[in-house]
Amino acid sequence: MNELSGKINPKILEHLRKKTKFTKDELDALCRIYRKLVSNCQFANKTLTVSSSGAAIVKPQQQEGIERIVFRELLHSTFDIVTEEILMERMFCSWDKSHEGLPLRLDGWLVGLSVFLRGTRNEKAAFCFRVYDLNGDGFITKDEIFTLLRNSLIKQPQDEDPDEGVKDLVEIVLKKFDIDKDGKVSLDDFMMTVEKEPLLTEAFGQCLPAESAIISFFSTLQV
Repeated sequence: MNELSGKINPKILEHLRKKTKFTKDELDALCRIYRKLVSNCQFANKTLTVSSSGAAIVKPQQQEGIERIVFRELLHSTFDIVTEEILMERMFCSWDKSHEGLPLRLDGWLVGLSVFLRGTRNEKAAFCFRVYDLNGDGFITKDEIFTLLRNSLIKQPQDEDPDEGVKDLVEIVLKKFDIDKDGKVSLDDFMMTVEKEPLLTEAFGQCLPAESAIISFFSTLQV
């Protein structure tokens, strides 16, 4: 990508068009947004150190990409994602499967965004599963379900032991998702469950944008 103009190399543009569900014009606009987000990250991550002579030295971040803080702000302000901190962190880590937890580079950012905005039902469900799989071991365990539900449910002041209510709900939810009855939810369990009941795709917290937010976002790309 040309650093000054934000224009992307035509060969890279074609490569990204094949990997995503965006048009060339959309990709061009999204690449400009990426450059702006990276610029915001670099500004936010600059640190001041003092040399032996007493002069201040500005050190930028070591690796270019979209950092957590800018990623979270974007999802909140642009796509109305209002979710718990633990889920927002997992969304960041699950966005680019090949570089979990690192700053999001252009390729991973756009591929993840393609699933987020235009993915099939199965692609979006698989993304939600990765988010809910808190330790990334390929299963959503009873403890993980408890953590997710405990963080998302509103506790009532009159509840003597709110965790007991959560534990009861965990048992109900686990029975719903655990198709093979092995005490945990695999990807296959999750996919089979949401195939029958799509509304359960975000059963453990918001991971996807509303259709209205998607439409609004794409309208801004055409300006």
